[in-house]
Amino acid sequence: MGNGNGKVNCCQPDGRDNEIASPTAGGCPWATVRSVSVVIPVYNSGDSLPLLIERLEPVLSSFGVPYEAILVNDGSRDQSWSRICELAQSRAWMVGINLMRNYGQHNALLCGIRAATGEVIVTLDDDLQNPPEEIGRMLTELDRGFDVVYGTPLQERHGMLRDAASQITKITLQGAMGARTARQVSAFRVFRTRLRAASEHYNGPYPSIDVLLTWATTRFSAIPVQHDVRLTGTSNYTLPRLVLHAFNMITGFSTLPLRIGSLLGFLFAAFGFGVLGLVVGRYLIQGSPVQGFAFLASVTAIFSGVQLFTLGMIGEYLARMHLRMMERPPYVVGQTTRKE
Repeated sequence: MGNGNGKVNCCQPDGRDNEIASPTAGGCPWATVRSVSVVIPVYNSGDSLPLLIERLEPVLSSFGVPYEAILVNDGSRDQSWSRICELAQSRAWMVGINLMRNYGQHNALLCGIRAATGEVIVTLDDDLQNPPEEIGRMLTELDRGFDVVYGTPLQERHGMLRDAASQITKITLQGAMGARTARQVSAFRVFRTRLRAASEHYNGPYPSIDVLLTWATTRFSAIPVQHDVRLTGTSNYTLPRLVLHAFNMITGFSTLPLRIGSLLGFLFAAFGFGVLGLVVGRYLIQGSPVQGFAFLASVTAIFSGVQLFTLGMIGEYLARMHLRMMERPPYVVGQTTRKE
């Protein structure tokens, strides 16, 4: 981990003093934060990485605690990996991890989180929409007794369709997490590293960091932070990918779709009894059954649709069980780089 030149004594949670490196004299800003790891998933962001590191370095060095930054290249098609190697060779506090192919943002985050050595982990995007200067405020909030703090954007700047899709994803996440703060989640997070112990054996192909965090704690918080305009390139999270991500979350970490299928079964069973009552009543009153192909076809189509929907949900869960039995890993590391 990187550190400064001077030394200060920081009071530890158990009352002992721990001598750590600090670039400035004075007291420790947080009583319970002794080291920080920043995890950044990287995908086709070679142009923005130098500026990101340039802004991140003074922020981390000002904290007065050991720190590191782990950049995980998620199968980028541009020069991102070579740029990570260049930056890491001149900074002892930087670690670069290159995945074998593109696995997804949360897969890359999981890789970086498992490689982190700090007591607190910070995650942020590689596009500079999450200002590194806000990390200090989030650490202050964490020190109030929380385990996870989200930096919720004051105003999202992705575009109307993307912002709407992001809200839908958060609603879906709320069902999967079962936490009130799910509507405030973002890629900008600060959490205690010990939380990863609850999911250390998770090896599914579709992880969700936010859901995995709920396996270890219920002490969540969120504070409003600035959300800047993307300086280079375009977002890789398109509307279809956000919808797919929401679907993966709800089927991968919740039984809600199966419950919806059961509820639909009960509702349409009642509907079927209603149709039966209509047929029998018409026959008893008018002496003739309900006539018409349209009526029969409509009822058949409705019931067939519900059956196929329910079977599709069951099939999705079976497919996920199949993938887990295949032991398909969430990521595979190709190589790592750091200052020699």
